[in-house]
This record gives sequence, C-alpha cells and structure tokens, in this order.
Amino acid sequence: MARTRLRLGIDLDGVVADFNGGWTQLHNNEFGGRLTPDLVTSWDGLHTLGGFDDMEDFWAWARGNDERPSIFRHLDLLPGALDTLRALDAEGHRVVIVSTKPDWAVHETMHWLADNEIPTREVHLTFTKYLVDCDVYLDDAPGVLPELVEHHPDALVCRFVRPWNQPVAGAVDVRDWAEFHAIVTEQTPRSATGRAD
Repeated sequence: MARTRLRLGIDLDGVVADFNGGWTQLHNNEFGGRLTPDLVTSWDGLHTLGGFDDMEDFWAWARGNDERPSIFRHLDLLPGALDTLRALDAEGHRVVIVSTKPDWAVHETMHWLADNEIPTREVHLTFTKYLVDCDVYLDDAPGVLPELVEHHPDALVCRFVRPWNQPVAGAVDVRDWAEFHAIVTEQTPRSATGRAD
C-alpha cells in the first residue's frame, strides 16, 4: 500500500553523524589521549573533556587548519542511520536535513552529505530549526527540542535520547534508528481505503 509522503526534519550531529566519536578520535590522534565518546555527558562541556579553556577554543580547534579539514569531515555514520534514511526515502518520505553549523563548516558539511550519499534533496543549515516546516523531527539538541514542540504542535517531535538531553514534554523519545523508523511508520496517515491520501 502506498503511504502519504511525510517531511522528515533530520538533524545531523549526534543523530546521523557520530560527532562525539569523530572529535574524540581526532583529539586522541593529535594529542595522544584516550578519550571515548561515552565520556561526553553534557552539551556544552566538550572543552573541559578536551582540555580547552572554553567552547570557543574547542571550536577553534575543531575548525581545522592547513594540515587537516574541520571536524565535520572526520565523522562516521551512526549505526542504522543511512539504511533507515534510505528505507524512508524509498517509502516515499522526504528526508529534510535540518542542522546547525557555523559558517566555516557549511561547505564541508555539504561534502560530507555527498560523500556518505545521504538521500536528501533539501538541506537547511540554520540556527533556527523551527523555521523549517516538517511533519516529523528527529533531534538531540536540548535547546532545539522545546522550540520544535512549541512552534510545531501538530508535528511529531522525536528526541534522540542522549546523555546530554532530558525528556521534553510533547516530544517522543527515540533510542535508535529502528525505533524511529517504526514510529514514522505508525504515524503515517492513511485514507479509509488504505491508500495514501
């Protein structure tokens, strides 16, 4: 049976891309440490873990230099992300990337999306994610989730459960990509005949 196409607003870092795995590995390679992604438990505490003075210093390091590109070119896919996005795309849903990036990371993010063949035709790199209208959102940012719930009361907002975020009233908790796929399938509207609206 055909399903109605939904617009799926998908965050990147911590959701599709393994940001913490990427930066900790790069940090270990450059500084000889033994950081692991599970040590990241707060949203704005990366500088403390990495030995930087503040988050501004962390991002200055993450930006890259003449010898290497920024952190955003060093990220692996999180388990299940690409297969699920491809499946949702094949089912007729529209994958809309909605991510926050500094200006210096825009081009490398576009390269990363292409390198990993993310099935999307629409990319929004913005600090105000709620301005992008979608039927379903998947995000892990503690400041973003309440805004999505507030500004899109008719949308399904999914919190990708992580140590750095807490439950948000009005958002549905998702622990992995298989669970997200199941939730989208359950939420897909059908007509009384079983055909797509």
